[in-house]
Amino acid sequence: MKFDRLLYLAANEPVFETSLLLAGQVDPSHVRRQLSRWVRAGKLHQLRCGVYAVAPPYGRVTPHAFVVANVMVAASYVSAQSALAYYGMIPEYVPVIVSVTRSRPGQWQTKLGRFVYRHIKADLFTGYGQVEVGNHQRAFVARPEKALLDLIYLEPGGDDRAFLDGLRLQRLEQLDLVWMETFARQSGIPKLCRAVGIVLDLAAAETASFTDL
Repeated sequence: MKFDRLLYLAANEPVFETSLLLAGQVDPSHVRRQLSRWVRAGKLHQLRCGVYAVAPPYGRVTPHAFVVANVMVAASYVSAQSALAYYGMIPEYVPVIVSVTRSRPGQWQTKLGRFVYRHIKADLFTGYGQVEVGNHQRAFVARPEKALLDLIYLEPGGDDRAFLDGLRLQRLEQLDLVWMETFARQSGIPKLCRAVGIVLDLAAAETASFTDL
């Protein structure tokens, strides 16, 4: 396989898996050897076993970090600090892309950034959807309420007032507080229920501060 052929096949794929190149009459061992050569030549980035991105200046599309995160670990979605920063709900820049998965936790440092995966229970693996992340790319990202609940669930002391104050949450008007309260109650997890009570107080305080202006 020539590199031009790979560029044609991956033209609309910011990130691709080896399986994309194995359709039809091809020798899998030859394809894998060729991929290794292109990685060594700097034409491809290998993100993890079997997952690649075309390196600049060869690629037509710069992969969004959230799209990369989705492909790196199947059945995952971006959440916690990364999603909260995306929605403008915390002021800090988050250099690590945090996702949640039902699979084992893990992390990878790649040419396209650092990706961390946290494990959550299967019955909590909900509250996310595809969003437009730019450049005609879409990624699975937690809704704002679920991103905050995932962070609370995963962090020791996530239901402490000091922890939640330390996040410096903003734009709380984005939150569907009824959904959040209902989800926490139905989860049966006391930690989430306690934390939602604090979030309700923070949202009320934010609303009051705008009213006083």
